[in-house]
Amino acid sequence: MSVSTLKYCLEWPNMPWKRKMHHGGTSQQEQVGPSLADEVCAIDEEVSHLTRLKSEPSQRTRASFYTGQKRPISTFKLLSGRESNCSGMGRFSSADCSYTLRKHLPVKGPWCVDDMDSEAYISQFSTDGSLLVGGFRGSHIRIYNAEKKWKIHKDITCKRLRWTVSDIALSPDQRYLTFFQLPTPRGRSRVLALVWLVLNQWRIDVHAYSSLSPTVHIVNVQNAVRESHANITADVNVVTFADETSDVLYSGSDDSLCKVWDRRCHKRQKPVGVLTGHLDGITFIDSGGDGHYFISNCKDQTIKLWDLRKMSSTTKDCTPKSYEWDYRWMTYPSEARYLKHPYDQSLATFRGHSVLRTLIRCYFSPMHSTGQRYIYTGSSDQCVYIYDVATGNVVEKLRWHGSIIRDCSWHPYLPTFVSSSWDGYLVRWEATEDDKDPSMLKAGKQRMHPEGYQLSFVL
Repeated sequence: MSVSTLKYCLEWPNMPWKRKMHHGGTSQQEQVGPSLADEVCAIDEEVSHLTRLKSEPSQRTRASFYTGQKRPISTFKLLSGRESNCSGMGRFSSADCSYTLRKHLPVKGPWCVDDMDSEAYISQFSTDGSLLVGGFRGSHIRIYNAEKKWKIHKDITCKRLRWTVSDIALSPDQRYLTFFQLPTPRGRSRVLALVWLVLNQWRIDVHAYSSLSPTVHIVNVQNAVRESHANITADVNVVTFADETSDVLYSGSDDSLCKVWDRRCHKRQKPVGVLTGHLDGITFIDSGGDGHYFISNCKDQTIKLWDLRKMSSTTKDCTPKSYEWDYRWMTYPSEARYLKHPYDQSLATFRGHSVLRTLIRCYFSPMHSTGQRYIYTGSSDQCVYIYDVATGNVVEKLRWHGSIIRDCSWHPYLPTFVSSSWDGYLVRWEATEDDKDPSMLKAGKQRMHPEGYQLSFVL
């Protein structure tokens, strides 16, 4: 069955999911043996169970086909069962939809969206998936219309940009594009005050993107003018909201801590809690949107899954690192891969990808089409990694790019995936393959770097 058929057969119910309270202990192990170097840490049992509930057929649906058995259910049977109302619901549950659609992962391709002569740092879909925003080194931001054959909707020239566009987001109404710039790679401590300023002034839930100068740019992307110069307002850095309406924010920095902030607290200068477990600087945080769970990518070459309810009010010191390295130009020390934080509060750890040279990002897969069954991330080894949250395994590796993949984005509703790389390409991946499409990229077309591979100071 084609993806286009599924698109019209399946419903998209917006059913809220409530997760159970989880109380777990902390690990006291300081170091694991070399035999476990490439092994994923154990997944928290409750997290695995809740993930399966959101992304596998409901008990009522399964019982209507196989009583007491957990056998795979074909898409044909699911559709036939819905038409005959075998489950008694008369429609698919959100878990049924996720189970059906996650069989069609966007791993075919890629096809070219854009090819620039500078590194691609950012690729992000808008909330409804109609627009794709791409950011490139230099002063270029392009917005593509995903519903009109990826044509350029707006071409933005940024002013006073020292190095690159490093973080991007659209406002919920898709009228304003917001991005941040930083004075130095370590000048990320002023983020909260600036984000609160933006919230208080515009009353909109915005994220932002960072660069190497202390400015924030807001651009109206819906006016008739195609080319635009960005407006400059205030200082800002990257943080993530716990959910769409929350006053709670998560932040991560080079101190290896995930910090939780609450705008309602009188003492806004201090976090309301911290989560320990990483051994190096945190490069990105993505929230599950439920106010409880979030993930973080880190220079210790891991992604960790966290539960806000396990945070502590104090920081427990970690065993000092016995190695020195700089992620911007050195390879990760082999002996460091065996280390584990003695007070790790995370629920799961995902290993396989690499975080080098730049602040590589990670995300939950979409709720509507996958039930957030997966975590995906770019990697400095030129691949996109897709992990199964329920098992911790790598289920797919997307290979084509010729350089570091810093960012990638999964369409919120359709099986379409976009990755951006330092090879200058912005490409899309689909669940089905069309060999007649002339824009499909073949092996050998990629390049290491648009201007020749050279290491330099980057974010």
